[in-house]
Amino acid sequence: MLNQINSAVRNARAGILIIAMIYAVSLGAGVIMAHTGNRFALAYRDALVARAHRIYPAARANDAGSPGLAAAIDFSRNLGLAAIPDTIGGLTLVLPVVFASYRGWVGGIVSINRNHESRLRRMRPAVYYVITLALQLSAFTLAGGAGLHLGWAFVRKRGPFVGPAWFRLPRPALMDVARLYLLMVPLFALGSLWEYFWPS
Repeated sequence: MLNQINSAVRNARAGILIIAMIYAVSLGAGVIMAHTGNRFALAYRDALVARAHRIYPAARANDAGSPGLAAAIDFSRNLGLAAIPDTIGGLTLVLPVVFASYRGWVGGIVSINRNHESRLRRMRPAVYYVITLALQLSAFTLAGGAGLHLGWAFVRKRGPFVGPAWFRLPRPALMDVARLYLLMVPLFALGSLWEYFWPS
C-alpha cells in the first residue's frame, strides 16, 4: 500500500507542486499584508473570525466547551465541504487554483490575533499557528494537486475510462486520487485535533 501511495504522489507531483506554490505565494501575501497593517486585510480578518464564532459549527462547539465535537465537525467539513470539492473542481483545471489562492491568503491574514498582534512573536501561539497551518494546508495541497492531476488526465484522455458513456473519467488518475486521500484523511484529522486540543 505504501508503494501505491508513493506512486500516486509521484504521478500527481506536477499538480501538487503547482498548488503548493500557490499556497506559498498567497500565504506569504496574507502574512505580509497583516503584519504591515493593511486595512483591508485587517478588516477582513476581523469580520471573518467574528462570523466564524457566530455561525461556524466547530467554533461554536469549541466556544461551548466541547473541543472533541469541534474537532470532529472541523474534520468532516474540511474533508467533505472543502477537500472533495477541491478535487472534483480539478476537472476544470481552474477551481483548485482559485480555492488555494483564497485559502492561503486567509491563512496568512490570521497570523495576527484579535489585538492585531503577531502570533509569531511568542513561542506557544507561534507553534500552534504554524503546526495547524502546516497540517491543514498539506492536506489541502494534496486535495488540490489530486484534482489537477485528475483534470489533466481527463483533458488528455489518459484512459482506460470508467463511468457512464456521457461522462467517463480516467481510471488510473481516479485510483491515484483515492490513494492520495489515504494521506489526506489522517492529515485533516491531526490538523483538527491539534487546532482544538492544543491551547493556543
